Amino acid sequence: MLYALARPLLFSLDPETAHTLTLKAADVCSVFNGRVLEKPVRAMGLEFKNPIGLAAGLDKHAQHADALASLGFGFIELGGVTLRPQPGNPRPRLFRIPQAQAVINRYGFNSIGVEAFTENLKASGARHRCIVGVNIGRNRETPREAIADEYERCLQAVYPYVDYISINVSSPNTKGLRDMQSAEALGALLGRMRAKRDALREARGHHVALTVKISSDLTAPQLADVADVVRRERMEGVAAANTTLSREGVEGLPFADEEGGLSGAPLRERATRVLRTLAGMLKNEVTLIGCGGIMSGADAAEKFAAGATLVQILTGLVYRGPRLVRECVSAYPGK
Repeated sequence: MLYALARPLLFSLDPETAHTLTLKAADVCSVFNGRVLEKPVRAMGLEFKNPIGLAAGLDKHAQHADALASLGFGFIELGGVTLRPQPGNPRPRLFRIPQAQAVINRYGFNSIGVEAFTENLKASGARHRCIVGVNIGRNRETPREAIADEYERCLQAVYPYVDYISINVSSPNTKGLRDMQSAEALGALLGRMRAKRDALREARGHHVALTVKISSDLTAPQLADVADVVRRERMEGVAAANTTLSREGVEGLPFADEEGGLSGAPLRERATRVLRTLAGMLKNEVTLIGCGGIMSGADAAEKFAAGATLVQILTGLVYRGPRLVRECVSAYPGK
């Protein structure tokens, strides 16, 4: 109810300014939240209070984790974070398309860097409320031969403070990042990440699951390569799927021609198709996280039916507010 009243004001502001104000308001209101609708799920070696998560991109710097965890999520994903600080693309870089319940963003991994990010994680009590994951990416200017080193260093920095790490190889806003989804590049990267994780797990006695976030623009043969790699490298999860470069569903609308990744309602069908294809290929060998275009409980139910064990929302929160979390939990067909 409160969000419905505040939305007209927020939508009158620049989207990135509204984003910042919303997070600050969440910090203030978090003392009034905290009740989680429990529908327990075990996945990736972790115990989730419910299968509804916050996708990466809302709290890029891990500054509002406690407040977001209080909204009733079973898990939250912070970041994306890069090894070194970088400003991302210049503003404006976030565009609402309310006629289609869509958003285009071209943030470009704006990040305070993993060192400052980790300090924020240390100060957070979010893991007392829910499962916490971190989405990691690469710096814009990193040469190809150093990319795996960056991901490894990010993994090592956040490892003690998280339950899972999402390896982002699918943002359309960092040149060349999506090339990491090829069979050869992805296999090399995930092999390095698994070996590093396994060594840290043995040394620390703390299990951190590894997931990989893939694009919604992959073809069936490319998805087959992804499935082979995640199976071989024993990833715990795959998030399907990230934003799209397609403009199907927003053609001719204001801001539709802006560069960046499209999310929201127009992404739903495309992302679900990727999820369903992967589910057929992996046959329950890897946990699938359904994301992309979840604007209602019915959309969440569609992801579960397509093969997801967990789902994530983000753009839906922009249009629906926190009540969407409870609606999606209620849509879960499990206990």
